[in-house]
Amino acid sequence: MNIKHLIIYTALVTLTSSVHAQTGADKPTKPYNILMIAVDDLNDWVGAFGGNPQAKTPNMDRLAGRSIVFRNASCAGPVCGPSRSALLSGFRPSTTGAYGNDTNMLDSKLVQTHATMPEYFSKNGYRTISCGKIFHKHETSSGFDAGHWAYDVWHDELNRGGEKEETVYSRNKAIIAGKPIENPKHKVGGGSEFSWGVTEKGKEFTQDYRTAKWFEQQLKEQHDKPFFMLAGLSKPHLSWFVPQEYYDMHPLESIKVPEFRMDDLDDIGGGKKHRTFEPHEDFLWVREYGLHERAVQAYLAACSYADECIGVMLDALKNSPYADNTVVVLWGDHGWHLGEKLRFRKATLWKEATQMPLIVHLPGMIDRKDCFRNVNLLDLYPTLIEVCGLPSKELEGKSFKPLLEDPEQPWIPTVTTAGKGNHSVMSEKWHFITYGGEVEELYDLEKDPMEWTNLASIKSSDVESIKAYLRTFLPADEVDSLPESKAKKPKKGLDDAADTTGASAKKTPDPTIKPKRNLAGLR
Repeated sequence: MNIKHLIIYTALVTLTSSVHAQTGADKPTKPYNILMIAVDDLNDWVGAFGGNPQAKTPNMDRLAGRSIVFRNASCAGPVCGPSRSALLSGFRPSTTGAYGNDTNMLDSKLVQTHATMPEYFSKNGYRTISCGKIFHKHETSSGFDAGHWAYDVWHDELNRGGEKEETVYSRNKAIIAGKPIENPKHKVGGGSEFSWGVTEKGKEFTQDYRTAKWFEQQLKEQHDKPFFMLAGLSKPHLSWFVPQEYYDMHPLESIKVPEFRMDDLDDIGGGKKHRTFEPHEDFLWVREYGLHERAVQAYLAACSYADECIGVMLDALKNSPYADNTVVVLWGDHGWHLGEKLRFRKATLWKEATQMPLIVHLPGMIDRKDCFRNVNLLDLYPTLIEVCGLPSKELEGKSFKPLLEDPEQPWIPTVTTAGKGNHSVMSEKWHFITYGGEVEELYDLEKDPMEWTNLASIKSSDVESIKAYLRTFLPADEVDSLPESKAKKPKKGLDDAADTTGASAKKTPDPTIKPKRNLAGLR
């Protein structure tokens, strides 16, 4: 690639975008309904995406079989809070200051004056219905904020299932197969408890399955308005406690772990002695105690469990009067590492954490089409507005409705942000990462899909041209981070850092938020 090709490509994308901006939305003759399913921490280990051939996700695969499958979708932020805040507000983390899980987007003056996605659809004649995790949760002085204020109907998720003690694996608690480890290594580490095992009760008692059954009932009811249903599934978020049947789908002896290289991090920063990143505690723990295969098995089992819950909702829609007039959108909120780059979890700017599944089905679609253009979850809000023919709204995302019509037309790279000044710019071929300009990474995704070889420090005109082009997509202005919310360390059962299998104390939704959100006054 040379700079001439880059200029031509940019001009072509600009021209195409201009044409679509002028044509505007084609309003459907009958208002579409929407079923949107959010899956927490789901990476590309879905059959339709081919991220792991061991994945067993037949329900997501059948949805993909009659949808546009976005193979290069990225999140706006590589952890739950900023990703969901951007998707639901329509503004980047660098614009709102919602950079992390400890910052509540409602503290942003911008969000205080703009309708979130469900609020905007409510303003425009939709009945919004939600259960499960859609917004990131925060504790408040008057209860908790789960985004309940944004919907016409909100149902609190139920939190049951328990765990069989003899099946528990936990790094934080130093437990293997239900037994404490003597003189444990790598026990200390932040974030959600790194643990997995089998639930004590069957799927009928588990949180996500109960959420799916609740939506099954909603789809049996008569609705006098077009509906926008937002279903949030917690798995495969940690901890990975799911019924035994899903572990049985992935026998331990058949498990293969992802590829990794122990020298993978040596070329990021100042070389091996001064490298920017070190292997993560979770990775070191599973390698120390020979548990890598078990961890992969547990994640695959959690994905298969989530897939069955999705199947309940898809079957309910298929058997409902709304089957032929409902847009279905399925997304993961960001990616997840399972050993790649010597780590587990998310919260990085590498491809494993910034990219995730995105599937969009429009009424009338009967075949699968794959789109390899770079889109972002930030783009969903304006896309759904245009697809449903609603009045346009000032947002930072870019509607990808044109790609639903022609998935091969030119498009532009997309950005993921992990704190002020830290960004990933992803094109189909190149992945550029910058940490405040002090450390840079550049990967050729065609030749190096595992991102093992950092090209950023190579002295060549081609490399400099590529980096210069990708830098043009970085945010021009970045606000400071919002102050940490009251939920820096949420109580058990409140936040996605909690164990979502055991019973938790009942929390009360903060009743003071919704009255402050006067829809008529929100832009």
